[in-house]
Amino acid sequence: MAKLFPALDPADYPRHALHASDRDWPETNCYLDVWIELLNALDLPPEAALGYSITQDFEGDQFTFFKVPLEDLETLFGIRVTELAIYDRVENHVLEQLKRGRAALVEVDSFFLPDTHGTSYRTEHGKTTVAVNRLDIETRSMDYFHGLGLFRLEGEDFDGIFQRGDFARDTAFLPYTEFVKFPEGRADRTKLPEAALGLLAHHLARRPEENPIAKFAEVFPGQVEEVAGREFGFFHLYAFNTLRQLGANFELFSSHLAWLTGEGAGDFSEGQASAKTISEACKIAQFQLARALARKKFDKLAPALVPAVEAWGNLVDSLEARVCAKASSRAA
Repeated sequence: MAKLFPALDPADYPRHALHASDRDWPETNCYLDVWIELLNALDLPPEAALGYSITQDFEGDQFTFFKVPLEDLETLFGIRVTELAIYDRVENHVLEQLKRGRAALVEVDSFFLPDTHGTSYRTEHGKTTVAVNRLDIETRSMDYFHGLGLFRLEGEDFDGIFQRGDFARDTAFLPYTEFVKFPEGRADRTKLPEAALGLLAHHLARRPEENPIAKFAEVFPGQVEEVAGREFGFFHLYAFNTLRQLGANFELFSSHLAWLTGEGAGDFSEGQASAKTISEACKIAQFQLARALARKKFDKLAPALVPAVEAWGNLVDSLEARVCAKASSRAA
């Protein structure tokens, strides 16, 4: 058996505040949720790594699936992430990395993850990412970070995740896997606000040229009419990849700006409020979307996004003023 963080147990694991139940979007997406809790386990602030959120764009059929850039993790925390080549059994590779004090992030089938009970556990097959904290091949048991915290799976679920026993395949599926090298020493937390502010300036310069929420609002009613003609389950997929990804992204960005303000990197309270407005507007719009599908009336959907459209513009204006002012003061 090998364990990355020996003191952590799923029975009493304290999830990070970014996963609190009173947030608009307690779960974000599988990859970022894993990193929130990995950084939490390292006693590092995940809020520092969320400056990239301002780069989210509308891609025509979805909003950008947001992931913390790996280079940002290295800049802020000295954490290096590399793809792990899989040529043996996946669990053997994971065990080797755990023994070396490294985390392994593995794409798995959510059908076998007990924490997805009520959504996909034993009902639907879906791709998701977990980070392994403890692995015991002999007892067929694993502790893993996923979703809102740290969980345990055993027995048949273990076999399913790793394609063993009754779930073995003639040709094994080799999942995309990354391994995480942690630095020898701890990151200097006193330098994190300045580093995060520098990354925010970098990402602000890479933001979409046009308001992405305005572009979405133009096609939203028409897309929903098409969704209405599909099976009901498609609604959840559409909502997740549009309103949920948009709302969750900017709620996290609001938390990033609140963290910068709290760390003395500047007063970003105006931008924080605008980002939170986007999150709240998306949550309301998602409820309205469900009602519109039930009633087959879609004309009132576009106005539901007006507060978010305006908030994005206000957010960018506020950030340009604040970030540029900070850059000028440093240059002086």
